[in-house]
Amino acid sequence: MPHPDTLQDRSAGVPPPALDTDVLVRELEQLHRTRHETFLWGSDDALQRHTLRMGQLEAEYLRRYPYRQVSAGRTRAGARARDAAARAESKPE
Repeated sequence: MPHPDTLQDRSAGVPPPALDTDVLVRELEQLHRTRHETFLWGSDDALQRHTLRMGQLEAEYLRRYPYRQVSAGRTRAGARARDAAARAESKPE
């Protein structure tokens, strides 16, 4: 009998490694669009499944694109620079 971790639950969707990149990105976009609604009004089971699937798809994307482009403003250093600039602008001369 196969190990339970190797069984594919059809309700969980296609395994992320088997998805074409365009399908992977579309599924990620859909999950990101529905996250807030699922968090606020979904059942515990729906939230758990949503979280699991989102993690699986994000992990697969990062596996495929480990050196993806990162916006400088989305880093700690970028946030500190933004805060420093805002403080400098707010000080009277």
